[in-house]
Amino acid sequence: MMSLVIAGRELRTLFLSPLAWSILGVIQLILGYMFLAQLEYYSMMQARIAGMEDAPGVTDMLVAPLFGNAGVILMLVTPLLTMRLISEERRNKTLSLLFTAPVSMTEIVLGKYLGIVGFMLVMVGMIVLMPLSLLAGGGLDLGKLAACTLALILLLGGFSALGLYLSALTAQPTVAAVTTFGALLLLWIVDWLGSAAGQAGNVLEYLSMLRHYESLLKGLVSTADLAYFILFIATFLVLSAHRLDNDRLQK
Repeated sequence: MMSLVIAGRELRTLFLSPLAWSILGVIQLILGYMFLAQLEYYSMMQARIAGMEDAPGVTDMLVAPLFGNAGVILMLVTPLLTMRLISEERRNKTLSLLFTAPVSMTEIVLGKYLGIVGFMLVMVGMIVLMPLSLLAGGGLDLGKLAACTLALILLLGGFSALGLYLSALTAQPTVAAVTTFGALLLLWIVDWLGSAAGQAGNVLEYLSMLRHYESLLKGLVSTADLAYFILFIATFLVLSAHRLDNDRLQK
């Protein structure tokens, strides 16, 4: 229950800051432009696509690229949102107040995490409105749209969990932001070695967030991809709780 209280406080703090509103506005502007550009390209290619046997549908041509672009852009933005979660508490010397409160480290971590995820869900909802607008003039594969939405939610959940953990390691929000971006970028491109890495290539492919994300964007919801994101999120939440517990014991 206390974790929900902490989450509510974090969410209110985010929406009271100009940074959060700026991020929402900029992301909608950029993705909206990309979506309209892709829509114009689809309308130009529609006659040619209609003559193909296995012609891609509207969802494949418009929705999947939109969510693919959203994943890349939000990888750049997430560190700005997660950098202050714990590092700012440490820098302002208010972390000790949380340690003395009648809450466990797990509740603190879950509260911080749920707060940032709540903000992420608002962004996802605004992004989903773009493809839903296509229903006014034609059909849409709602199953694939649901898979893309689930993929983006899981991806942002993973981004947030990693950002929260790295924020718990330092007292400088800027350092947390830079290291979070570096770690996310590494996990995004870790499989670029491909077959050149030999046997290790399979391991690198499994560690790559991009591979699992792209699989879900195709509408292929597999237990392997879901397990990857769930384990990824759980691992970094547990590490964050252990980090705070160690800090509490040292006080």
